[in-house]
Amino acid sequence: MNSDLSSQNDSPLKESRTGKAGKVYLVGAGPGDPGLLTRRAQELMQDADLIVYDALVSPEVLKLAPPETERLYAGKRSRQHAIPQQDLNELLADKALEGKQVVRLKGGDPYVFGRGGEEAQTLVKRGVSFEIVPGISSIVAAPAYAGIPLTHRDHCSGYMAITGHEEPGKAESSVNWEAFAKFKGSKVVLMGVERIRSIMGLLMEHGESTQTPVAMVRWGTTGRQETLIGTVGTIADRVEETGFKAPAVTLIGGVVGLRDELSWFENRPLFGKRVVVTRTRTQASKLSSKLVDLGASVYEIPTIRIAEPSDYRPMMDVILGLNSYNWIVFTSPNGVTQFFHYFFRTFDDIRDFGGARIAAVGPATVAKLKELHLKVDVVPEKFVGAALPDAMNHFESMENLTVAIMRAEKANEELPKQLEELGAIVDDIACYRTVPEVEDADGLLEAVEMEGADWITFTSSSTVENFHERSSIPDLLEEHPAMRIASIGPETSKALQKLGLEPHVEAKKSTIDGLIDAILDKEMKTENQN
Repeated sequence: MNSDLSSQNDSPLKESRTGKAGKVYLVGAGPGDPGLLTRRAQELMQDADLIVYDALVSPEVLKLAPPETERLYAGKRSRQHAIPQQDLNELLADKALEGKQVVRLKGGDPYVFGRGGEEAQTLVKRGVSFEIVPGISSIVAAPAYAGIPLTHRDHCSGYMAITGHEEPGKAESSVNWEAFAKFKGSKVVLMGVERIRSIMGLLMEHGESTQTPVAMVRWGTTGRQETLIGTVGTIADRVEETGFKAPAVTLIGGVVGLRDELSWFENRPLFGKRVVVTRTRTQASKLSSKLVDLGASVYEIPTIRIAEPSDYRPMMDVILGLNSYNWIVFTSPNGVTQFFHYFFRTFDDIRDFGGARIAAVGPATVAKLKELHLKVDVVPEKFVGAALPDAMNHFESMENLTVAIMRAEKANEELPKQLEELGAIVDDIACYRTVPEVEDADGLLEAVEMEGADWITFTSSSTVENFHERSSIPDLLEEHPAMRIASIGPETSKALQKLGLEPHVEAKKSTIDGLIDAILDKEMKTENQN
């Protein structure tokens, strides 16, 4: 549905920073898994001046918007409203009339129990242009992620969904409980956890069997998903016994029995595990996505960001004198990215790189170089800098050869020293520096400090050092003794050892996949012991 009133001659709408007239987009954020967000929703978030979001919108979804985008929390929990609904309706209109592109981000679908219709009506009355962007509703997503199809030829050919938010049995209920109870297909109740006993009582009162299977899916599609199974007659007791809390979707019907056969999401090896990722914001996605695919709930807490070197002149001297070097050494993808950032500001042809041989540490660094169609001559079998000199010397004698090492400021001094001992003439060049990341805009660091996590991953010595500056790692482990540390390799482990700590696992290969394999191996051994 689309209502475009901005073309009217008497429109009060101003233009936004993008040159467009102000507009409100009522956008469905889906059930929680950011992978279920629509392409249209993501496009609008990228261009928004303001995002107004609900409590059920995943922090991972919010991260898809640029950091500079203004965000406003308008969440609701039961009767606690951050902004009263009518005030919120008017606020959306006000912001659009100021010329802003406003994304009203709502959990699930904006027109399914989301009061999106009320917000749209206010926009029409105020003469504000708007657009509806549907989202995947938890009505279908939560059961699917719990292994329960809403319909199945052997069980039912339809489903009915209601809100459980209103008080059952009130004088003028908007729900026809008799029709709901007698409906022959699957029954879905949204937002009914606090009233589950009353809801089940009304169903039984109108003829529903006490033996009808019931599934309640909490935080569906996320790493926090939890599924509670019972029957119409027992589910309320089970909720009280287990302390099961909102938000949850309740599914009633024979299809619940298919869960044992069709469950997939909760069967993944890291399901339910909370894993902290401490890489830079730009690098975190690869590790995070792999962990999410394995079922983990990922807390991205970047501890470092990449900045220009304090003095870029030595690097420029290398770039201008590349033909004087026999070898160029890269120890990380960051080194490759930063070096060639400056290289292509000086030259516009990769052939100007010259004939120097290239050595690299690790497959990720090699992959970065291959993107530029550069051949890597030497990669040590062990993906650490200390293994590189011997590998280079095996390729050819380092005696009197000139070597430029392109890496971070304040890096380990072992590598240039080893090369010099082999007779090389070494220039150790800083092409970037790592600086602490101090923002905690998502509150994830605070959450880990309060609640702990199952794993905290470190992918470099600088991630250890900078995380420790923000939050003492020994204190964190003392507060949450079940938390375990995963190190990507020996250099990272050394940084932990300086703090008096030993990692619970260290990757056999210093790669992201090696780090994940180490975690999986430890989890499997722990499970077998239990």
